[in-house]
Amino acid sequence: MSTAPAMELSAAPQSAARERRGPWRVGLLGAGYIADWHAKAIRSSGRLALAAVCDRVLSRAEAVAAAHRAPHVYASLTDMLAGGAVDAVHVLLPPPDHFAAAREALRAGVHVYLEKPMCVEAGQCQELLEVARRNGRRVGAGHNFLFAESYQKLRADVKEGALGRLDHVTINWNCELKQLTSGPWDVWLLRDPRNVVLEIGPHVAAHLLDLVGEPEEVQVRVGNPVDLPNGRVFYRRWQVRAERGGTAVDLNLSLAAGFGEQTIHVRGSLAGATCDVGRNVYVARRHTTYMDDIDRYVMLKGEAAAIARQARANLCRYVLGKFKLSRRDSAYGSGIRAAVEAFYRSVDGADDARVSGNFGRSVIETCERIADASGLRPVVQPVRAAVGKAARRPGVLVLGASGFIGRELVRQLAAAGRPTRVLVRGKGRLPATLQTEFVEVVEGDASREQDLDSALEGIAHVYHLAKPAARTWAEYQRLDVEVTRLIAERCLAAGVERLIYTGSIASYYSGGRAGTITEETSLDRRIGRRNNYARSKARCEEVLLEMHRAHKLPVVIARPGIVLGRAGSPFHSGVGMWHHGAICRLWGDGENALPLVLVEDVAAGLVAMLDAPGIEGESFNFIGDVCLSAREYLSEFTRAAELKFDVRPTSVAAFYLADMVKWGVKVLVRHPERRRPSYRDWESRTQRAAYDCSKAKRVLNWRPVTDREELIRRGIVEPVREALA
Repeated sequence: MSTAPAMELSAAPQSAARERRGPWRVGLLGAGYIADWHAKAIRSSGRLALAAVCDRVLSRAEAVAAAHRAPHVYASLTDMLAGGAVDAVHVLLPPPDHFAAAREALRAGVHVYLEKPMCVEAGQCQELLEVARRNGRRVGAGHNFLFAESYQKLRADVKEGALGRLDHVTINWNCELKQLTSGPWDVWLLRDPRNVVLEIGPHVAAHLLDLVGEPEEVQVRVGNPVDLPNGRVFYRRWQVRAERGGTAVDLNLSLAAGFGEQTIHVRGSLAGATCDVGRNVYVARRHTTYMDDIDRYVMLKGEAAAIARQARANLCRYVLGKFKLSRRDSAYGSGIRAAVEAFYRSVDGADDARVSGNFGRSVIETCERIADASGLRPVVQPVRAAVGKAARRPGVLVLGASGFIGRELVRQLAAAGRPTRVLVRGKGRLPATLQTEFVEVVEGDASREQDLDSALEGIAHVYHLAKPAARTWAEYQRLDVEVTRLIAERCLAAGVERLIYTGSIASYYSGGRAGTITEETSLDRRIGRRNNYARSKARCEEVLLEMHRAHKLPVVIARPGIVLGRAGSPFHSGVGMWHHGAICRLWGDGENALPLVLVEDVAAGLVAMLDAPGIEGESFNFIGDVCLSAREYLSEFTRAAELKFDVRPTSVAAFYLADMVKWGVKVLVRHPERRRPSYRDWESRTQRAAYDCSKAKRVLNWRPVTDREELIRRGIVEPVREALA
């Protein structure tokens, strides 16, 4: 462990910082999820100005810059630094990219604030401290949960001695890691079982160091392993026992599915205290002068009153924030803002150890000790997907191969001996089970013309199953509709024989007055009032069919129903609206049969589309022969999971009225996405229509599963056991 002191800011630049006039010009490096929170924190501070956003995908940088009115956008850090537009850079990149980016920025003479972890090695942290010292600049790491309001109350009581001598500290960080089931699996976090300690472990390590200090002894147990599609093993449970002086510390980290908990409990000689970081509540338990039974009563009553008071305050802040009547937003956002402001106060000379580079290095040193004590050996080389040419020249290209249906489609194509090329953003996104001699993996982006042209070389048939990560209608237009148009144009230019597009039955009206739906049934005539997903799918179909009529685009459209099967989530939104994986609000009474279909049957139908003659310009619905009601589905789900869910039949009117209330709030605050809700859209989710798929059976010789027990086994039981393993 490194113990050599390292100054982070020389005296002369520090004095200059104090004399600075005007706000610090800040640039964001990385335009992912966390960038929005940093942008809000910067804009809410009087001492900071968001000057630039940088991301290698320029469109992402442009979106963040437009949302937060940043004047400059860059595609590389070098260009942003050369532009002279920033005094400081927030590094919001994946952990392994922190070191190189921070070093380049420090050498260019700007201050650097890194999202945790500071780096992935303590030695890298130390080198950044030295680079910062030589260049007279500040480097710090953001452990924003150290600035959560509830935690700061606990911290103050500990530092002031209000809890007495600390006997035992328990830190629980139990939060489901969605990437374990949905991917992507090529991210750094999942390449080595030790990496979780360096990416998520800093949360608990920072609290340990801040409350107790550097531990003298560390013992670690890992458990609850799961095999990942990338070929690696991931340990979802880490239990750490540490000691410092007379204080014992238990760190419990669980990333399995379950109830979320981010709590810190401290037992002192004078009092006990619990901080619920995730829910922003702090309770201290102190004895009174009363006899035991009365003492317990008074303590519990005071605890209940404190929780209720803080719950009301949190709700009030949420409402005021929504109406833009307060700069205090969510507890999470407040923590980020407080950490950012503390860093810039330290740049101006007011030190706060929690945002210092020295503290960031100590956190990584502690995480490395935990990883070493686990007994797990580091993985030297990350697993890579199949690279290079397939055994035979591929004639099929799959876009969206890493998705639920796409993975099964590639599996069936390979099993049928059809050499297939897949275009994916990262090679590790494709499960190891699909890395066969019949699959060629090409890295690229379907939204880039040059990547598409390269992937289309020698291809006769194209499947378009790609799904964008979009929320607003503008994002759907840009990332879905226009990308689909580009794919169609490049297919025409490449002379592709058939483009098979996967739409959705969501684009139909399927409420109580729908009757029987066939391929002759038109999509919802009021699709413009429907949800963005259904609307986007319909618009993509419209674009493709227009190009079929005008330019002979050889397109065929598939519309799957509610797709079930292994590798899919059993918490299906087609069944109801799920809350926290525990409560399911049914779309209506849940008594009508749902249009279910197995993912294997959908993929089989897509494969059949390759060779069926004369089907260009046509569409096919894929709905299975066995259709359970939502209540029946949940009954089988409950039996397979051996759990009892809170199932709530909910009228369409209730969903609609709640949506109207949200819309009213959006109108008041002038939210950019304030489209009036549609009762028809909510009603359509009940799926009361009947589907006739005789055309697919006749033309494609499609034969979906007809046995009820087989549907239940493959569509419910196996996915449930897989998800809850």
